[in-house]
Amino acid sequence: MQELHDAPLAPLTTFRLGGPAARLLTATTDAEVIAAVREADASGTPLLVIGGGSNLVIGDKGFDGTALRIATKGFELSGTSLELAAGEVWTDAVARTVEAGLAGIECLAGIPGSAGATPIQNVGAYGQEVSSTITEVVAYDRRTRETVTIPNTECAFSYRHSRFKAEPDRFVVLRVRFELEEANGLSAPLKYPETARAMGVEQGDRVPLSAARETVLGLRAGKGMVLDPEDHDTWSAGSFFTNPILDPAAFQDFLGRVHDRLGPDVTPPAFPAEDGRTKTSAAWLIDRAGFTKGYGGGPARISTKHTLALTNRGAATTEDLLALAREVVAGVHAAFGVTLVNEPVTVGVSL
Repeated sequence: MQELHDAPLAPLTTFRLGGPAARLLTATTDAEVIAAVREADASGTPLLVIGGGSNLVIGDKGFDGTALRIATKGFELSGTSLELAAGEVWTDAVARTVEAGLAGIECLAGIPGSAGATPIQNVGAYGQEVSSTITEVVAYDRRTRETVTIPNTECAFSYRHSRFKAEPDRFVVLRVRFELEEANGLSAPLKYPETARAMGVEQGDRVPLSAARETVLGLRAGKGMVLDPEDHDTWSAGSFFTNPILDPAAFQDFLGRVHDRLGPDVTPPAFPAEDGRTKTSAAWLIDRAGFTKGYGGGPARISTKHTLALTNRGAATTEDLLALAREVVAGVHAAFGVTLVNEPVTVGVSL
């Protein structure tokens, strides 16, 4: 297991931001992961687990503890059952399932990060979420000090949330198991309107798997959501804020504010959510509050391609990024009474 001291963490994140770790370990096997976690827990050393770094905002002072980078490998396909090691590059794994003719995660193509992070965030995009295909998550339980296998029904999946996110200091994901679908080379039924429109089909239709993947990659690239070292619009964590989910009273208040600000004929995006609540669009809120594409005069700005992404233009600090995020949160709340919540995990800092 590789060990470095005073090790830069910024290169391990898609934001390319953050100070160094007092100690950085890189684990390439499950046994090394478990050993590193047990050592940190036994000594009382703060532990930061890093996968692909695509959902991480690290403070400029860095991390005064042990950072554990999970670099395990493993792609095992048996029929329609798939097992991924936590360190597998997610977008590469999606490409391999498409090549194998299996449907279920093809619309999650291009999402940066590692496989082990997907159940934590219940990663989703373009009408698919991993919760619909995950069967089990194998994790190290820091409370019981055992390796456990957690079935889907016990993962408490919801929109961009899970049991693993709710208990961030308890579980370290080691492997993720999926059940995919063999549909004669076709995708799962397309659920997302934008994807269907881009392909010239109706929602609910199936299309060739490779075409679905390529279409999603094209849509993501057009929004700066596919990593490109030369494109600062991709120096981000993707969507920085989750889409707000409002209870009936809050949604009616929101509608009133929209009509007062934008006019009685303006209808904001609204989608049914659980328990009678309504989901609206964070990107719409940000744009209508006056934070348009490219907003910002400093080294941290809103993406020129997508209002939901905050970006490092090359010389930003984490504080630059957080200042922009706080400005957006305050502006949206003042305009619409809705408080945006950051999607990336913050380390040593907060909004």
